Amino acid sequence: MPATLYFMTIAFTGGGTGGHFYPIIAVAEAIRDLVREKNLIEPKLYYLAPSMFDENALFENGITYIYTPAGKVRRYSSIRNFTDFFITALGTVSSLVTLFRLYPDVVMSKGGYGAVPTTLAARILGIPVIIHESDAKPGRANLLAAKWAVKIATSFENAAKYFPKKTQNKIARTGIPIRKALMRMEPEGARQYLGLEQDLPTVLILGGSQGAVKINDVILQALPNLVSIANIIHQTGQVNFEDVQAIASVVLTKNPHASRYHPFNYLYEMALQRSAAVADIIVSRAGANSIAEIGLWKKPAILIPIPESVSHDQRSNAYSYARTGAAVVLEEDNLAPHLFVSEIKRLIDDSEQRKRMSASAHGFTDPDAARVLANEILSISLTHES
Repeated sequence: MPATLYFMTIAFTGGGTGGHFYPIIAVAEAIRDLVREKNLIEPKLYYLAPSMFDENALFENGITYIYTPAGKVRRYSSIRNFTDFFITALGTVSSLVTLFRLYPDVVMSKGGYGAVPTTLAARILGIPVIIHESDAKPGRANLLAAKWAVKIATSFENAAKYFPKKTQNKIARTGIPIRKALMRMEPEGARQYLGLEQDLPTVLILGGSQGAVKINDVILQALPNLVSIANIIHQTGQVNFEDVQAIASVVLTKNPHASRYHPFNYLYEMALQRSAAVADIIVSRAGANSIAEIGLWKKPAILIPIPESVSHDQRSNAYSYARTGAAVVLEEDNLAPHLFVSEIKRLIDDSEQRKRMSASAHGFTDPDAARVLANEILSISLTHES
């Protein structure tokens, strides 16, 4: 049968943060590229999760969103752990109905609490599951799904040791899928676009897709000292933006360098491409996606992981990346304005170290990760179809 007669249906699942969502978009982009190259019929793509996260990204990539309830399992004692169990059970029933109706050729899971109902339903229906684990220490949703997954992709070499022994032959390190737009930086006109002062170092501060209150607080306390030495591009998070902007306007009242501070609620693709292009130093949380992007851009980084008591993965991610020499790690519990400013100033003043850090980032991020995963998904889909 000619390849062009295959009709494929592919389901994605995952949820909670941009770290779960945006790699799915990157894989969807790669699937569309491969389909065109191989002269295949465009597959039907679906995303099953508790929320859309980014409706525009789904629309632009031809992905249909289907709401699937999912409950969280918190790392502390809470009555909501009990009630959310029933939400996950309801989500599993909902996913069973949805997957039975769609009967996709393959389900790709990025993990997170939002993925559990769909991967459980896929197991019951015998639908092949591929999981991708971004973090150095895998999350519970992926550790659960690994028991029946046909393929397990990881981003960090040492992640494999956390999976069950019987799954080791299914594991391959692919790296983290990065959206095509973020694989390139846009230096042309970036300083003018962002309103940056010329001939001055630039520090880009990223708090993750939802922002980071602790980092925001330290930045605000350190702001007069920071703007005295650099342009500051600060992604605050949507929820925190108005408060940060209001406090910053007070902190920088009568400061001659107030115009060097540039807060953004969220840096969408174009702004992020341009911010990355002009950044001399990037300060970031240690989500795997953020690290992969920083590594791809080959920028010196200061990583501030979420404490292990809150997030199981970021501290492991941060130190795994720092061992390459491309980043330094500041623990949140030790983070103070004077220490933060001192570290920024140290790196600004040491151009040779910044060059070494940039060189150390080379090779950490695999730019073909999305394509490798997309190719495997298509391969399984075509086999399943036949």
